[in-house]
Amino acid sequence: MSDIAHTAVLGAGTIGASWSALFLAAGRSVSVFDPAPEAEARVRDYIETAWPALTELGLTERGDPGRISFHTDAAAAVRHAEFVQENVPERIALKHRIIAEAEPALAQGAIFSSSTSGLTWEAIAEGFKDPSHFVLGHPFNPPHLIPLVEMTAGPATEAGAMARARAFYEDIGKVTIRLMKGMPGHVANRLQAAVWREAVHLVVEGVASVEDVDKAMWAGPGLRWAAMGPTMLFHLGAGEGGLQAFCDHFRDTFNGWWDGLGQVRLTDEVIETIVDGVRKETRGATPGELSTRRDALIVAIQKSLHGLRSP
Repeated sequence: MSDIAHTAVLGAGTIGASWSALFLAAGRSVSVFDPAPEAEARVRDYIETAWPALTELGLTERGDPGRISFHTDAAAAVRHAEFVQENVPERIALKHRIIAEAEPALAQGAIFSSSTSGLTWEAIAEGFKDPSHFVLGHPFNPPHLIPLVEMTAGPATEAGAMARARAFYEDIGKVTIRLMKGMPGHVANRLQAAVWREAVHLVVEGVASVEDVDKAMWAGPGLRWAAMGPTMLFHLGAGEGGLQAFCDHFRDTFNGWWDGLGQVRLTDEVIETIVDGVRKETRGATPGELSTRRDALIVAIQKSLHGLRSP
């Protein structure tokens, strides 16, 4: 059980709004920083839209969507927070500027976590005078529905800070992994980048349409991957012999497939091809309509999996 009661969210785009909804649902109060005039209205709308799904997942029992305040000054937002989630755009100079504004106002022992997907701990830490309570806590979009948080500490991060951050995330329903060293894209983005590269290759090579490649994923391995990771699933694929037997049997097969995987680039021509393909796949549905459908499917999957996983 985490002892963190008050949080701050720096940057109120889609990720920041989603974090805000989750923190509120988990019974925390939230101070939001964003200088945009429309930020408060946008975040309140997002929370209102997200709340029914959070309730359906059983995540709002401690929650109160009204325990939120809005600030155009980063220092004011973090002043009493015990946990800060930073989500400003992926521009290192901007992150350093916001850190410089916020750090003098941080409470003693407050955890500062960055949602960065592409920057390293070391690069962001240069903006701190004291990075001992700084960690990376990268979510998967949307954070209020997807449990994963990829965590990274740096050489100056105190062990207690990392442990406290992890306890907080897990207390609000997140599933955490720890990267032993920094890597651009972390783990999950690199995995999906590898899969998407081959998906694009299959389309460009005329093997299948964008829609059928997508269908092959959600109707095939995607279902299994929602239950267990690929290595564990292959371990199960060989029965009692486990992963060793699987590798003994399929070593040459996989080496051959890996040698033949596509090396594609997102050129203008390739982008035009896949954009046209996804336009056909949407059948006129708007991004908002598709997002609603996506979220409903995620909630249904999460409800089905709840209680089945090991602690």
